[in-house]
Amino acid sequence: MVDDSDSLADGLDAGLCAGFLESLPISGAAISVFSGLAPETMVCASDAVSARIDELQYDLGEGPRWEALQTRRPVLLPDVRNGSHAAWPVFAKSLLELDVSALFVFPLALGALDVGVAELYSSVSGPLSPAEHSKALQLADVVTWHLLRQLLTLPTGDGTDPPPDGSPLSRREIHQATGMVLAQAGTSARDALLLMRAHAFAHGRTVREVARDVVSRSVDFTPGGG
Repeated sequence: MVDDSDSLADGLDAGLCAGFLESLPISGAAISVFSGLAPETMVCASDAVSARIDELQYDLGEGPRWEALQTRRPVLLPDVRNGSHAAWPVFAKSLLELDVSALFVFPLALGALDVGVAELYSSVSGPLSPAEHSKALQLADVVTWHLLRQLLTLPTGDGTDPPPDGSPLSRREIHQATGMVLAQAGTSARDALLLMRAHAFAHGRTVREVARDVVSRSVDFTPGGG
């Protein structure tokens, strides 16, 4: 992993993996943050196998975690030891050295913002039941919001940067955009503003710039939107 991952991970909640282990029939879990919000960072790993699954994919640059990131959809592999896995053959071969029979990767994303992935494995093959799959999605959503709040430090009471002199409309644009994001993401006004701040941070922009894009509909925080 990258050199500064330890310092960042120290500020995050290493207990986030526990929720998956307590609620799902899995053997281990790992959570990583990447894609602009922070350096590539493993936030937690419940055991050595979970850590190795994450590290292998990072080192090789291939594997289901990257597929989940690209498609923004879960990658479910109930019998990972069988199959050709043509998209990531090197990782698939390396995985045979580990006690891993099933692998489930869930993207951690909010609206147009990608935060990271949750990688769950089982030493026993078999799919997640519909109820277990639904629970995993719920946990992924909770973890995503938790990570986002920890990764971002709000500099002011309401989370917005003050409008510059001569720009009386900029604050109103932010409020208008907040209402639009609230409707798109189905969240609270506070969390809608948090999403805009996270998007701005990840792309090296200001909140006002992101707000203008939201108002002009060039940025959309609807799940699966761009």
